[in-house]
Amino acid sequence: MHIQFAELPVVDQDRAKQFYRDALGCSVVADSPMGADSWRWVELGLPGGQTNLHFIRRADDRPSDVPVLVVMVDNVADSVATLRSRGVTIVTEPHEPAWQPGKTVAEFRDSEGNRMILSSAGA
Repeated sequence: MHIQFAELPVVDQDRAKQFYRDALGCSVVADSPMGADSWRWVELGLPGGQTNLHFIRRADDRPSDVPVLVVMVDNVADSVATLRSRGVTIVTEPHEPAWQPGKTVAEFRDSEGNRMILSSAGA
């Protein structure tokens, strides 16, 4: 069993598609018209994952207060360095959270202001 896609709120589908393709290495699985208002079905595949990301319309352009997605990576510090080199806003530097000993986490924002967590597989 696995989750087919996770919904991610965005304001600008093209900007978000470019961010996830260029900054995170996602592949475009689908990009098709969905209706008269020019909104499209955009679905992106995460590298090495089974679950895809699907863009839903965001109500406003205010940055999220809480994380909306946790991305598991092999090395959080290396991933932060890569994202930073690609112009991504890092919210918190890699650290071991008190509530998850043995793991390393960091936070970043995507092009739409969504707050994301990078997490190591850890203990």
